Amino acid sequence: MVWEKFTTWLSFRHLASPISKLPDRFQQAVQRQQTIGEQLIAGIEFVIVVLFWLLYSLSPKTFSKNTDDLASPFWSLEGLVQVIQAEPVPWALSAYLGFTISRLWLVYYRPKNNWHAYLSIIMDFALLYALIWCFHIQYQQPPSFYLKAPTLLYVFIFIAIRSLRFEARFVLLAGLVAVIGWLMMVAYVVFSQPDMPMITRDYVAYLTSNSVLLGAEFDKMITMVFVTLILALAITRARFLLIEAVVESQAVEDLARFVPTSVAKNITLAEQRVAAGFGEVREATMLFTDIAGFTSLSEELSPETLIQVLNHYFSVVAEPIEAFGGTINQFQGDAILATFNLPTADDDHARHAIEAALAIQQTLAKEQIELTTRIGINTGLVVGGLVGTKDRLTYTVHGDAVNLASRLETLNKQYNTLILLSERTRALAKGAFDFRLVGEVQVRGRTQPTSIYTLRE
Repeated sequence: MVWEKFTTWLSFRHLASPISKLPDRFQQAVQRQQTIGEQLIAGIEFVIVVLFWLLYSLSPKTFSKNTDDLASPFWSLEGLVQVIQAEPVPWALSAYLGFTISRLWLVYYRPKNNWHAYLSIIMDFALLYALIWCFHIQYQQPPSFYLKAPTLLYVFIFIAIRSLRFEARFVLLAGLVAVIGWLMMVAYVVFSQPDMPMITRDYVAYLTSNSVLLGAEFDKMITMVFVTLILALAITRARFLLIEAVVESQAVEDLARFVPTSVAKNITLAEQRVAAGFGEVREATMLFTDIAGFTSLSEELSPETLIQVLNHYFSVVAEPIEAFGGTINQFQGDAILATFNLPTADDDHARHAIEAALAIQQTLAKEQIELTTRIGINTGLVVGGLVGTKDRLTYTVHGDAVNLASRLETLNKQYNTLILLSERTRALAKGAFDFRLVGEVQVRGRTQPTSIYTLRE
């Protein structure tokens, strides 16, 4: 049993299960992150090939640039072959650059095509090893010369960049191709010149000549294997964290459709599971809206049309509320309750609530479907939090200040106005608007009546 678990873990078969069990929208979110990772990989490949060109341009050359020395004309096939043989490195770099540019185009304009991700791994190492292999021709040295080229270090970069995609299979494939490729490079050195044995067991001779120490080459391949496995294990852990982060991010977005965004974030970041009563007490400005004549409108329209009109109305009204920093707490039939300064802090909440009310009226006046909405605004101390049972919660605000905002909305009909606001809201608005006193109301719990205002046209 233990051995089976170990072999399953080692084979990475469990890597496909987490994402395959996710809903499509979660899978698409993960795939978007992987596409971004592939774009980063292609960009790094382009930077590497440019760096290769820079290093090559600064390195000394041992070949002749005089094309008159060629046995065949430059434009002939034989002449072209001679030029490539005399100067192979820039041709290899040119091929590498061409492939990298095409890769950049594919990852940005054909991101759903995944085949080039596998091909790029093979091409990266093929072109890198071809570049290293060209060194012994370029510098007129025996094949063993290229085994000591520091360019080999780029192998580990090509393995490492595959981790940006958060899929261990690409890292494993890169490591496998790297090891097989270097093994072929070593085999070419050993068997290309059987009459000139280059193999030695003397470490000093290996470092000071073109001799080959097989143990050193195997050490390089073993290092490639271990780097690949360590990165694959790291990617396995990172992939689970990526999926978890995507799920949590989507959960916050979904939750924000039912509760304010700031509350949704607090819920997801809470150290303990939230329960009823989770909230805070703060002075806030409440904005209460209601459609005038909604009962008559409901009788005139079919249920399907009524829902469409109501949803359109909500979207129109919600836009200015959110634009001025308000938070919609409740949809109650055709009414909306929004708060400013709770749960999101806003030092100028009274003014912003009034500006939102004006914007609502201006926006509705431009709509094809004529809807009139009455708005009541009040500022006071309220508590905002989660209410309900242990299994079902909703976010709302409570307090006399909320009740007064609702009452002010209703009083619009009595005073023939569209916007009514309280004395406290007017005082906090700091003279930013032209107010008109319309009357006084008796607020529960107060001995003195409260003055109410509207805005002058």
